[in-house]
Parts: sequence; structure tokens; C-alpha cells
Amino acid sequence: MVSLALTSDRGANVRERLSSFVVYASLVLITLFFSITLGNDGFLTSANLLNILRQTAMVSIMAIGVTFALSAGEIDLSIGATVALSALVVAETLRTQSLIVAVAAGLAVGIAVGLVNGLLTTKLRIPSFLVTLGMTGVVAGIARNLTDLQAVAVTNETYNFVFGSGDIGPIPILVVWTLVILLVGHLVYRKFAFGRRVLATGGNRVAARHSGINTDRVRIAVLVISASSAALAGMLYAGRLHGARYTLGEADLLTVIAAAIIGGTSLFGGKGSVVGAVVGSLVMGVLNNGLILMGLSVNAQMIARGLIIIAAVALSLREPKEA
Repeated sequence: MVSLALTSDRGANVRERLSSFVVYASLVLITLFFSITLGNDGFLTSANLLNILRQTAMVSIMAIGVTFALSAGEIDLSIGATVALSALVVAETLRTQSLIVAVAAGLAVGIAVGLVNGLLTTKLRIPSFLVTLGMTGVVAGIARNLTDLQAVAVTNETYNFVFGSGDIGPIPILVVWTLVILLVGHLVYRKFAFGRRVLATGGNRVAARHSGINTDRVRIAVLVISASSAALAGMLYAGRLHGARYTLGEADLLTVIAAAIIGGTSLFGGKGSVVGAVVGSLVMGVLNNGLILMGLSVNAQMIARGLIIIAAVALSLREPKEA
């Protein structure tokens, strides 16, 4: 019996290690496929590859935040609405206030939304799925009313350079933002005590509480991190597009969650990867770019994207059969 248990544990460990490489293999295989089929259509040009990195930057940053939430056993469905509200608040504030005040206001949106999500989830004992679903409507409504559905231009050149449009040599500033958030997120997730508390809370909340972890505080913190990452993404959208609109981020939710899951983060908590989430967002970015260059219709793109997501998730998160 002991030998069977050890064999089973070794098999599970091997499967877990192999599943962690699925996202990297997916990125390589998808890139190779489009490189071969679209070699003469500009897929491998430096301009197109940099464009992919720019397009995936905001999704990558949000995927890092969502990784923390999912790892703790929570989920944030309000990130899309938070993106729009943060971008609009920044754009409106820049009309009359300094850049620092505008940036602080944009980040405050994410912190406020995250705190409300966390407090409602922990104090009222409502699942975060339902809380953040409801908050999506609240935040989206506020964003629509803020400017009466009107787009707001961002004309501050310094803001646009730092938060989206600038380049440091050949490297887009959006790539720099992604690398910085990736480094900070990975260190906090893997090297700091907070990351261990997040994984413990998501793995077994009761056991984590009995070991002395304030699980409510952890759950609030991860929802604040998730909403703050969405707020930063909204600020980067505003800088890249030189303006803000209430529709920003509304199509990002499924892409962000898919990127995190493809990257190895469990929907049920206790397992995740910040680096994997960023690679997962690159998978989605390369896929979207390649399908567009292939000239597929929007309907065909949706079908192909959905099938590939299902396949990648099935390979990375599929549970082994019980004996």
C-alpha cells in the first residue's frame, strides 16, 4: 500500500511538472505555426512582434493580478469595468490637475473597487464571484455616467509617453511596465511570506486559518491587487490611445482569466504562476495576431480561439483519473 501511494505521488508530481510546461510549449508551437504559414505576410517582422507585445501588455498586467486572486480561491469579474473607470478618471483629472494627482486618482479607483469587493466577500460571506459580478454593473454604470458616454482625450504628452506611447530606445514603454510588474509580482508570489499565505488560503482555508493566517485579510488583499492591476491597465490604455472611453476593457475579462489559467493557475486556488500568466497572455496575443493576419472572419477567429483555449486548459489543468 505504501509503495502504491509513493508511486501515485511520484506520478502526480511528474504530471504537475509536465503541465507547467504546457503554456511554454503552446507559445512555441503557435508561434512556429504562424511563422511557417505567414512567413511572407509580415508575422515575423520586428514591427509586428513589438506590436504583439504592446497589445498584450495590459492583459499581462491584469493576468498577474488575477493570478493572486485565483490562487487564494477568489475571482474578480469586475476588472473590465475597473479598466474603463480608471482610464476615465485619469483622463478627466488630467484636464484640471497635475500628472501626479491624476495617477493617484486612477490607482485610487482600483484600490477602492478592490476594498469594496474584499469587504463584501469576507464580511457578508458572499462568494467573490457574485460580489464582483454585481460590482461590474455598478462600476460600469459609474463609468458611463462620469462623462455621459463621451470619450475623453488625453493631451498630456508626458503622461502619454510614460503610460503607453513612449519607447526607451527600441523597447516600447508598455514592455517595460510589463517586465516591472512581472518582476514585482513574481517576487511577492514566490519569495515573500504573503505569497505563501495566498497559496495556503487558496489550498485549504480552514487549515490556513488554524495555522495563524488571517485569511480574510489575505482575501481582501488579493482582490485589491486584482482591481489595482486593472486600474493600472486602464491608465496604460489611456496613455497608449491618448484618450479614454467607457468601453475600454470590456472585452478583456475572458482573455485575462484564460491567460492566467493557461499559465498554470488553478480556478480552485492553491496553485498558480505569475510568469505563466504572462506567457499565457503572450499565447493569446500571438494567437489573435496570427488569426487576423490569416484573414479569418471574426466568427472564425472566435471559434479557433475558443478551441485552442479549451485544448490548452485541458492539457494544463486536467485532473488525473481516480484509481
